[in-house]
Amino acid sequence: MPELPEVEVTRLSFADRIAGARIESATIGKPLRWPLGLAPAALQGRQVLQVRRRGKYLLLDLDHGLLLIHLGMSGSLAFADQLPAAGPHDHFELVTSQGRLRLHDPRRFGAVVWAESEADPVARKLLGHLGVEPLGPGFEPLAFWQALQARRSAIKQVLLAGDIVVGVGNIYASEALFAAGIAPTLSASGLSQVRAERLHGAIRSVLARALEQGGSTLKDFSSAEGKSGYFQLEAMVYDRAGLPCRACGATIQTLRQGQRSTFFCPDCQTS
Repeated sequence: MPELPEVEVTRLSFADRIAGARIESATIGKPLRWPLGLAPAALQGRQVLQVRRRGKYLLLDLDHGLLLIHLGMSGSLAFADQLPAAGPHDHFELVTSQGRLRLHDPRRFGAVVWAESEADPVARKLLGHLGVEPLGPGFEPLAFWQALQARRSAIKQVLLAGDIVVGVGNIYASEALFAAGIAPTLSASGLSQVRAERLHGAIRSVLARALEQGGSTLKDFSSAEGKSGYFQLEAMVYDRAGLPCRACGATIQTLRQGQRSTFFCPDCQTS
């Protein structure tokens, strides 16, 4: 699943090129996770003002309303002057005065949703529960620790929930917990202030490094320019079960938490 770095890499790869474009047409293929919310023809003539990100959602601000795009489990966007003929897994396309924006999503868990504004009930339902942005100024160490004190669930699950800090998905939660030396099964409320601050710093540094590396390409992800990410090549624990820890040599282990695989080092992450 594309996580925050992959979504931000996608945004950066086409935001400047589509800003100011006029929409000439919009096309929908097979149904996606949620309906668009208006007739595609109603987008014709609208102008794309800018592209923002909130968590794992891309927000295309239009001169009237906005489009919320989620890449789902396997989605990716392409933006170019010309694209090949649409295939069976291409489910949404905007033709604009500055290029074509196309959503490719083999599993169709992605979505493109129109809303009047972020105050629209449709947008609030998707965005209203999201926590602070981990790379933004609102992500403060003390507030993070205080929020964790109210959670008895395992720290890995709390990070994935996204209502305290948004966008720290499965890959980067495992990596940040390793960097902070924290066991993924530890109760969030059991973290001392010092350890919570260490985790805060690890989250920021891991996500920043992933952005530098263009995100992680495990199967389907590529930027809107068709470029793959390379962070997975330097992952310390993620997808390395049975291999030696790069730090201590112990065997990396895995367990299931909330139907997701968690990877950790039993020696480096002892509590």
